[in-house]
Amino acid sequence: MSHAVRLRHLAQINPSTPAFDALLDEDELTFLPMEAVWPGSRLDISQRRTKSSVTTGYTRFQDGDVLIPKITPTFEAGRSVLIQGLYGGVGAGTTEIHVVRPGNEIDPRFLLYTVNTHSFLKLGKAEMYGVAGQQRVPDEFLRDLRVQLPPLEEQRRIADYLDTETARIDRLAMKRHEQIAALSERELAIIGNALSGGATRIDGQPTGWPWLPRIPANWKIGPVYAYFSTELGKMLNADRATGQNQQPYLRNANVHWYEINTSDMATMHFELGEEKRYSVHRGDLLVCEGGAGVAEAAVWDGRIKECYFQKSLHRVRQAGPLPVEWLMYWLRFAKSCGVFNADGNIATIPHLTGEQLRQYRIPVPLDGQTIVANVSRAIRDISTLRNRLRQAQKLVAERRRALITAAVSGQFDVTTASRRNVTEGVSA
Repeated sequence: MSHAVRLRHLAQINPSTPAFDALLDEDELTFLPMEAVWPGSRLDISQRRTKSSVTTGYTRFQDGDVLIPKITPTFEAGRSVLIQGLYGGVGAGTTEIHVVRPGNEIDPRFLLYTVNTHSFLKLGKAEMYGVAGQQRVPDEFLRDLRVQLPPLEEQRRIADYLDTETARIDRLAMKRHEQIAALSERELAIIGNALSGGATRIDGQPTGWPWLPRIPANWKIGPVYAYFSTELGKMLNADRATGQNQQPYLRNANVHWYEINTSDMATMHFELGEEKRYSVHRGDLLVCEGGAGVAEAAVWDGRIKECYFQKSLHRVRQAGPLPVEWLMYWLRFAKSCGVFNADGNIATIPHLTGEQLRQYRIPVPLDGQTIVANVSRAIRDISTLRNRLRQAQKLVAERRRALITAAVSGQFDVTTASRRNVTEGVSA
C-alpha cells in the first residue's frame, strides 16, 4: 500500500553540494546549460568548466540528483533528468533548474518518474509565478508536494518496468528527432545553394566569407541599406503602456523563422503621427533584434489591419529589386553559420543593432524573385513534412507520459504489464 509523504521528508530540495566545495579552483567539472538538459540519450554532459569559472551564478549538483527545470516552457515539456556520470561526480550549470537529492526512502528513478507524471506537471504549472514568458516553479511547491509512496521494492519494480518501456518509446522519439534534424539540414542546404548561386571554384567569384565563399561572377555584393529600408520599433515604457490610444504591436516573442504568432498580442499607446514610422504593412519583414532568437525573421501577412511593432524588432521594407524574403533567407543561413554570435556580446545577450543590420553585405543575384520563389516553394514542402513529424513526436510524448502516470499512480500492475506494446498505433 502506498501512502502520501511530502517531498521535503523524502529528499533535499536545492541542497548544498560539499563535493563542489572540496574541489580546487583549477579542477574541472561537468557544465550543464539548459539546452543540454534533455531526458534519455539527448542529455549532454560532455561540457566541462573549471571550478573557478562557475563559483558564482550557477547551480551545483552531484551524481544521483534529480534536476527539474523550473522555467516555462521547459518545465511543462517534462525535461527533468536523473543525473549520472558527471566528471568527478560533480556538476554546475543553469540556475533555471531545481536540484532534488533523494533520501533512503525513495528510489531515485521512481522520483524521476513521479516528476514526469501528468499530475505533477499540471500542479507545477498552476503554481508558477512571474511575468508571461518568464514564469517559474517555486521550490516551496516541491517541498510541499505530496508523493504517493509505495514500498521501496514496489518503487523499484515500477522503475524497472518504466526503464524498459520508456527506452522503447525514446528510441522511436530519437528517430523522429533525427528525421527533423535531417530536414533542417536539407533546408539550410537549399538556402545555401540559392545564396551561392551554385557557384564553384571554377566559375564563381570569391566573397571573402568563409561560410559562403563564392557567388556567380555576374552577381554583385552590396550592403543591406542599398536594397532595403530598416527601422527599429517603438520603445515601451509605463506611459505608453497606459495611454489612451492602445494598439496591438509585435515583439520578438511573436516572431520565429518564417512565421509570426499573434495569439498573445500586447498593446501600447501610439500617437496619431507615429503610424508611418511604427506600423507594419503586408510584405514587411520583421527581424528579432536580440535574445536567443536574434536575427529570426518572418514576413508580415497583414492579418491585423492596424498593427505596430516594438523596439525589439527591426522592420525591413523592399527598396530595390530584391524581395525581403532574400534577406530573410540570408539571415537564416548566416545565423546557422554563427555570423551573429561573433558580433553579439555572448557573455550577456546577443544583439543585432540597426547599424549592424544595415551595414551587412549580402550577395545580390540577377533574378532574386525567381530564386526566392523556388526556395520558398521547397521550404514550404519541408515545413509541411516537419510539422507532421512534430505532431508525431507529440503523440509519442503523450503516450510516454500517460504510461508513466499510470504506472506511478498504480493504475495497473507492472508485474503483469511487461508484455504490453506501449507504442501500438505509433508508426516507426
